[in-house]
Amino acid sequence: MSPEQARGKGIDKRTDIFSFGAVLYEMLTGRRAFAGEDVSDVLAAVIRSEPEWKALPADVPPSVVKLLRRCLTKDRKNRLRDIADAGFEIQEILAESTGVFPQQPLAVTAPSRAREKVAWGVGILVAVLVTGIAVWSVMRAEPPAETIRRFPLTLPPGDALSGVSRHVVALSPDGTRFVYAANEQFYLREMDQLEPAPIRGTDGGREPFFSPGGQWVGFWANGNLRKVSVTGGAPVSLCECGNPYGASWGADDTIVFGQGPAGILRVSTNGGTPEVLIPMDSEKGERGHGPQMLPDGRTVLFTLSTTPSWDESQIVTQSLETGERRVLIEGGRDARYVPTGHLVYALAGTLLAVPFDLERLEVTGDPVPVVEGVGRARAGAAHASFSDSGSLVYVPESSLISLSFAFARELVRVDREGNASLLTETLGEWETPRFSPDGQRLAVRKVDETGQQDVWLLELSRGTLTRLTFEGGHHPLWSPHGERVLFTLDRVEGTNIFSQPADGSGSAEQLTTGPGQRYPAAITSDGKTLIFRQGGDTVEVLQPSLDIGMVRLEGESEPEMLLDTSFDEHTPKLSPDDRWLAYVSNESGRDEIFVTRFPTGGKWQISTEGGREPMWSRNGLELFYRNGEKMMAVDVSAGPGSAGKPTLLFEGPYDLKIGSGVTNYDVTPDGQGFVMIRAPERPAESSGPPQQINVVLNWFEELKRLVPTE
Repeated sequence: MSPEQARGKGIDKRTDIFSFGAVLYEMLTGRRAFAGEDVSDVLAAVIRSEPEWKALPADVPPSVVKLLRRCLTKDRKNRLRDIADAGFEIQEILAESTGVFPQQPLAVTAPSRAREKVAWGVGILVAVLVTGIAVWSVMRAEPPAETIRRFPLTLPPGDALSGVSRHVVALSPDGTRFVYAANEQFYLREMDQLEPAPIRGTDGGREPFFSPGGQWVGFWANGNLRKVSVTGGAPVSLCECGNPYGASWGADDTIVFGQGPAGILRVSTNGGTPEVLIPMDSEKGERGHGPQMLPDGRTVLFTLSTTPSWDESQIVTQSLETGERRVLIEGGRDARYVPTGHLVYALAGTLLAVPFDLERLEVTGDPVPVVEGVGRARAGAAHASFSDSGSLVYVPESSLISLSFAFARELVRVDREGNASLLTETLGEWETPRFSPDGQRLAVRKVDETGQQDVWLLELSRGTLTRLTFEGGHHPLWSPHGERVLFTLDRVEGTNIFSQPADGSGSAEQLTTGPGQRYPAAITSDGKTLIFRQGGDTVEVLQPSLDIGMVRLEGESEPEMLLDTSFDEHTPKLSPDDRWLAYVSNESGRDEIFVTRFPTGGKWQISTEGGREPMWSRNGLELFYRNGEKMMAVDVSAGPGSAGKPTLLFEGPYDLKIGSGVTNYDVTPDGQGFVMIRAPERPAESSGPPQQINVVLNWFEELKRLVPTE
């Protein structure tokens, strides 16, 4: 395969000349001109490496070496122009080596072994080439069909795909490069390069997508939609928003992106305030995903869901001029219109395609499976991307199965010096652990294999796990005496707070109502007042206003807002004596820990160099918080107004909840330790199948064959 073939570019007769040179080299040396352990290694060698010229036998005539070099040059402009020229040179080589022309019987007196190889080898090749020239002369009037090539690109050892709840891979429009998310950052992989290159400034990046010209990569990180140049430089922030449910960069220099229940939004690629293009109906529980502006610039293609299962969604179009919505497909997700005149979408690990009339906005045929075993994300994405030039990259399901270990976490107890020990041998996708008032049990959110999150209880003395909720549930909080567990439950009408007996008896009781997002954060010692963190209304996710409120649990009372400003205030934690409320605010330009009197009063800044995730000790004498991977402690025994200097207890790679407004650890009842969450070391025997990204060059040729549009 020639370098231009390996890059997916057009081919001509000089392509076969390269292949001829590779075959002749192998016949003379007994080894391949370009070797590798797998297809991707071989292709990389074809593009970048030179044959081992020293492997040619010493007595191979210089004219043969010269011919080989002219055939195997990377730049086809410098390659031998016509195979007939090779035929003429071969005749001269044979005449020089044997003293006769190849049309006559070969009569060689004691030739060297190498010259004998040359004579017989090139003689055979001449016969093959004569046939090839004849075939070429017949076919040269027809454009050559693009060759479909498939090969896997395996991630380097130690790398692991990340951010797989959203799209994890994006292919540039010209098909020459792709970006993927691994190790909590993005990597750029050029098709003609051996190794991927990390993209600076993309730490924590999610949902990559290319600009139409391929010079920029759009993505989301830490509450902001951003773009970064593929040639380097610092990322540029475009707007604040939640983690997108799919995004695409249009030819009009705008980006459309999904925000789930908030709808489909659009923002300029120069930045600004996003506008809501297509709002969702909260009463119907609508969620929008994966928008793509169709070529007319007036119609948006997207996935519309009203159920927990994205495979039960509808593929729809909606006019921006009239608001008319058309249902194209019932049952599918993450559709894309491709230049061949097809819609390609995902269903249960399979990519399907249907012919699509772009002018009438109608599906004109039945769906046909075109690619099997494609990985899917919990938030509606299919891990596949197409180039305008016709190539496809996708993450196979097998690689996501191997990622199950990457999601697994350990619950560990960490003392004040940073020494860690397991709380349980059970691995799980854990989050927000909370000790019961007596310290005997741990309430923790866990995600099961279907993606549903529920609250589980871990009995620490026995190491037994019991599932408390069965219809969803997260952000657990114990009642003061440990008889009930409060948690958040996502419903169609909003995200609200519920309470359920800790022994599993009875049904969940709803404590708050209405649209928006409320999460339990603290409860007074008498159990009568609940303090919650409130997100923005579901139609205002683009500006996630985080505020703090409370609700009286006795009688029918409306929620009251405690901290509701233009800044974000979140993660409230009440001191054991109910006098002080610690919280996080970004009013200084970055997140810092503050303390105010409860329910209202002055305020004092506790952290000095940034801080998140506050938590009180049970005796109320210390306030803990995190600054990145650092666990900090502050002496507040004399009161918040006279707080001591923050001191570092330990530092470690324990899971953070950046941007979520929750605390992802807890303090042991004696104040001498913490329950933390971390990724386990991956043993070699648990490595599973290697993580890889599959590449299919010129895939549109197969698509057109499998799903004709006429």
